[in-house]
Amino acid sequence: MIKSELLYEKVMLRLDMTRETGEEELQEIILTVLEEAAEEEFLPLNEKIRISRELFNAFRRLDILQDLIEDESITEIMVNGTENIFYEKGGRLYRTDRHFISEERLCDVIQQIVGETNRYVNESSPVVDARLKDGSRVNVVLKPVAVNGPIMTIRKFPSEAVTMEQLIRWGSLTREAAEFVERLVEAKYNIFVSGGTGAGKTTFLNAMSDYIPKEERIITIEDNAELQIHGVENLVRLEARGANPEGEGAVTIRDLIRSALRMRPDRIIVGEVRGEETVDMISSAMLNGHSGSMSTGHANNPIDMLHRLETMMMMGIDLPLQAIQRQIASALDIIIHLGRLRDKSRRVLQIEEVLGYSDGRIITGTLYEFREEGMKNEKIEGGLVKVSDIKNTEKLMAAGYKNI
Repeated sequence: MIKSELLYEKVMLRLDMTRETGEEELQEIILTVLEEAAEEEFLPLNEKIRISRELFNAFRRLDILQDLIEDESITEIMVNGTENIFYEKGGRLYRTDRHFISEERLCDVIQQIVGETNRYVNESSPVVDARLKDGSRVNVVLKPVAVNGPIMTIRKFPSEAVTMEQLIRWGSLTREAAEFVERLVEAKYNIFVSGGTGAGKTTFLNAMSDYIPKEERIITIEDNAELQIHGVENLVRLEARGANPEGEGAVTIRDLIRSALRMRPDRIIVGEVRGEETVDMISSAMLNGHSGSMSTGHANNPIDMLHRLETMMMMGIDLPLQAIQRQIASALDIIIHLGRLRDKSRRVLQIEEVLGYSDGRIITGTLYEFREEGMKNEKIEGGLVKVSDIKNTEKLMAAGYKNI
């Protein structure tokens, strides 16, 4: 059987490296090489088409990853060196039988992805976050940090933003809870979305942002621009930037939040807080008259989210813990916690209200919580159940909601 690696080398030999080869010319070279190979060994038409596509992808796109990226049912791609390539589909992991022809070729694909977002990665700076043109999140780790070869993880996002209606249909939350969240967003409550890795925080934040009135001025701030906010004319999208090889030119999330405060925002949406930028999000944005701010963070439950916020604020400001807790309690109104259950489904597990500060801790109250009702066809049944009425109704009343 003719191997794609041999044909790749033959195509390489025919390319004129002194100039850029156009797509049509490349396709003609690939066709010629395939015809010559077919004279030595019979190639069925479907095999010709497959190899032709693989060769074109190798030279012009993302090589063997291109088909995986174009498959909308695949949600994550994991490249562990040249040989071990896995993907997630329907909540399950699979290993593909394809591999890169060399480590050099894999590194070429990595540099192509990273370069398109004006970032860099090499042995002296072996870790980088980037994104694809469709918004998919990319993380790269190279040698010597990655012992078993270049590592790349691609978190894919749907070509069209997931809506709250879709999340309701998928059972992520009930319609009643979605309508409650809609009222909270319209009334400009400050909201944090918490959850573990892969819980769907960015997806939910994006769907929730669709409830923002379209006439408002919205500023989004992200490490990698992933949010897909549509229908808002007065939208500013900001993306952080790492330092250049000389260690200069970095623009952090913290820098962008400070700049956004001078842009006359109605809302500030930060994709995720991970460190000292939490000080600016809590103290400057949420407490400085910019109600309706939203963000996400990694946590195991709403209380854990509060503890993480405390820790992250202590990284960026020299204040006693009690003072930090009081600031958080005053700034934050709602925590929406997401989780990934054992059947791989993503659900809203809890909607928690921040009630204030007392006796050395932040007081919260549960508004909605997920209650499991059993299993059916290997799927968990259950949904969000209302536990109590919201107590901080001032913003809802100001927004015109009388029956709360």
